[in-house]
Amino acid sequence: MGLIVLIVGLAIFHASHLFVRRREARAGAIARLGMTGYRIAFSIVSIAGLAMIVWGFGQYRAHGMITVWSPPDFLRHVTVLLMLFASIFIVAAFIPSHITVRLKHPMLAAVKTWALAHLLINGDLGSILLFGSFLAWGVIARIAAKKAGEAGAVAAPPGYVNDILVVVIGLALYLGLGFYFHPYLIGVPVFTR
Repeated sequence: MGLIVLIVGLAIFHASHLFVRRREARAGAIARLGMTGYRIAFSIVSIAGLAMIVWGFGQYRAHGMITVWSPPDFLRHVTVLLMLFASIFIVAAFIPSHITVRLKHPMLAAVKTWALAHLLINGDLGSILLFGSFLAWGVIARIAAKKAGEAGAVAAPPGYVNDILVVVIGLALYLGLGFYFHPYLIGVPVFTR
C-alpha cells in the first residue's frame, strides 16, 4: 500500500510542478483563479503530493522494501560528497553569488545532485522511483527553462563575500543534515555506520 501511495504522491507532486512549465495553461489558471487563488491551489496540490510521498515512502520502508540491486559500498562516499555540493547549491538559490550565476538555476542543480546522490546508494524500488523521478523532473525543468530562454541568474554582486557565505552556510546545512536530520528523522546514519 505504501508503494502505491508513494507513486500517486509522486505523480501529483510532479504533475503540479510540470504544469508550471506550461505557460499558456498556467496563465489560463491564473486568469480563472486570480494569482492568489492559483498560488493557494498550487500549494494545496503540492503539499498533498508531498505528504503522500513522505507517508507512502515511510510505509514502504517500514513494511518491506523491494531490492532491485545492491550498490557497492564505495558509492556511499560518492553520495556523501555529492550531498556537500547539493547543500551548497541549495544555499546559492537564496543568496546571490558567483556560484549562483555559474549554476544559473541553483535550486534545480541542488535537486538533481541530491537525487543522483541518493540514486547511487539506494537500490530498492521505492528509492529508485522517488529519487529517479526527482532527477527526471530536474532535468526536464532545466531543459524547459533553457528552451523558454530563462537565463537564470546572470549577475553576481561585487566581490566574493556572498560566495563565502554560500559555502559556509552550505557546509553548516550539510553537517546539520548529516549529523542530525538524516540519522534521527530518516533513521539512516550518514557519517557513521
